[in-house]
Amino acid sequence: MSHRPQPLPRSHYPRYDTITTRWMDNDAYGHVNNVVYYSFFDTAVNRWLIAAGALDPHAGDVIGLVVETQCRYFAPLSFPQRVEAGLRVAHIGRSSVRYELGLFAEGEPLTAAAGHFVHVYVDRATRRPVALPPALVAALQPLVLPA
Repeated sequence: MSHRPQPLPRSHYPRYDTITTRWMDNDAYGHVNNVVYYSFFDTAVNRWLIAAGALDPHAGDVIGLVVETQCRYFAPLSFPQRVEAGLRVAHIGRSSVRYELGLFAEGEPLTAAAGHFVHVYVDRATRRPVALPPALVAALQPLVLPA
């Protein structure tokens, strides 16, 4: 018997960011297109890292490349709507981080979508993996919750 994934509660995520849907996010079926959810994930992570001083996307020596991603959909989102993106860190490795994200319709108790992605941090010039910089590790610590 397979276990069917279930939506997650707000308590699963220690950090939230609000993202407003745009007209162009909707598809022909009247809801946010599935690929846009990945953009929301990327926005939530990078806003946090930039605000925490752990990422300089234009001039930093170290950048994160997405090497794995997944999303599970539970309820539709649409335009116009405010989406609350929950963020947590599930694993910090030597050169990689697994982020877990949940997208909630504003005020809703359970995720409309939940997923993850893995960043491998690399040298901007060589694109070779590097150890996570101390400022990045410090920015990630508040996002780590018990499994």
